[in-house]
Order: sequence, then C-alpha cells, then structure tokens
Amino acid sequence: MRVVILPSEADASNFAAGFIEDYICEKQDAVLGLATGSSVLLTYETLIKKHQESTLSFQNITTFNLDEYVGLKRYHTQSYRYYMKQKLFNHIDIDQKNTYIPECFNDDYQLSCNNYETSIKSCGGIDLQLLGIGSNGHIGFNEPTSSLSSRTRVKTLTKSTIANNSRFFKDSEVQPSIAITMGIGTIMEAQNILLLGLGKHKSKAVADLVEGPLSSFCPGSVLQNHENAVIVLDQEAASELKLYDYYVHTEKMKLKYMC
Repeated sequence: MRVVILPSEADASNFAAGFIEDYICEKQDAVLGLATGSSVLLTYETLIKKHQESTLSFQNITTFNLDEYVGLKRYHTQSYRYYMKQKLFNHIDIDQKNTYIPECFNDDYQLSCNNYETSIKSCGGIDLQLLGIGSNGHIGFNEPTSSLSSRTRVKTLTKSTIANNSRFFKDSEVQPSIAITMGIGTIMEAQNILLLGLGKHKSKAVADLVEGPLSSFCPGSVLQNHENAVIVLDQEAASELKLYDYYVHTEKMKLKYMC
C-alpha cells in the first residue's frame, strides 16, 4: 500500500487526476471504476480541465460506477447517474453508452446485480478503481461488517451514512435507505486502486484503513491486501496516522530515486 500525504484537498485531488490521466495515456481503452460523493469532485473538475486544455481523451474509456440508490428514477437529481452526467460525463468526450451504473428499474435486484458483475467481466475487469472512504470506513456502500469477499448486491445503509448524505436531499424528498453496490470482492479484483481521503472528519477511518487490523468493521482496511493500492490524503485526513512522518519520508525517497 502506497500512502501519499499532500498539504491540501486541492493538492490531493490534483495528484489523483494526474494519476488517472497518466493511466489513460498508457492505456487509452482502460476500464475505470468510478465513485461519487464530495471526495472526488475536485478530481473530476481537474480531469475536465485537463480534457479541455490538452489531448486527454475519454473516447475509448469504459466506466463502471460503484453504487446507486434503490428507489430513485434514472434522472432523479440525487441519483448517481445524474451526478456522473453533471459532474463528469457531460463535460468530456466519453461515449455514454459505455458508462455503467448498477441500476435496477424492474425490481429484479438479484438479476441486476448478476448482470453488473457479468458486464464488468465481459469488459476484461476494472483496470483502475477510484474510491472514497466513508467516515465509518465504508468503501462503495459496503458498510461495516460487510463480507470482505462480497459481490455486487443490495445493501442496507447505516444511520450514519444516511445522516451524512441527508444534506443532499430536500426536506420534501424521500431519502433512500438501501442501495446497490459493488461488493468488496468485486472492488478487490481491480488491477489498481486509487483511494482519496480528504478532511479531518475522515481521519479516524483513514487511520483504521491504513494502520488498523484488517477487519470488516472497517471495510476499507481490506485494501491492505491489494498489491496496487494508492491512498491519497490531505494533511487533515492523515492527521491520526501513527507513521505519518514515515509515509512522507517514503514519498520523498521515491521521488528522489525516480528522478
């Protein structure tokens, strides 16, 4: 696990966008796993800017999103399909036929989940998975005590996750309490994983993820077992890491010997 600590949210997001850009330049038909939420917003904004100002193209890219609420219509303003279109897809040259969200509109949730897994496999698997980290350690909507070998499925959200996301819903709107999410086992099959942790409110979850025991109580801790996981943090999110200075030193040494 590589831990990159940078001064600010902007610096961490720029690093993440640059990492994704470099990957796309190396593999122009890459399959990307994408996330939603506030942690990745600046990264998407930077990718859009890179696309508009350079030759960065998403024309041959395929994407699979981590999750989607159950019970929202496709173009509900709080659906993750709507989020991705507004925050990224509508501003780049991606073919939106190649953008997949784990949606279900016919109430056959098991079939939808199975089909999502099949679609990922038919594209050769995910090359690079982008993640955020929940304040309770969840990745995707895999809440604490989720099976570390789980596949795409319907998951009940915890009260803390619902409370954290309530700010996005109007008082008149019904906020979903269940979602379809890629499983932890699905996420771990990605060739590369890039996780963003931003803000003081994520510091406990980040410490559990990086330095705690591997436990279903912190689903993100499973990334300790991934060969190619890069954890990108701002200083506040990294503030509870016991080996903070070591991670900073390691990155300095990496840069020294890469130059």
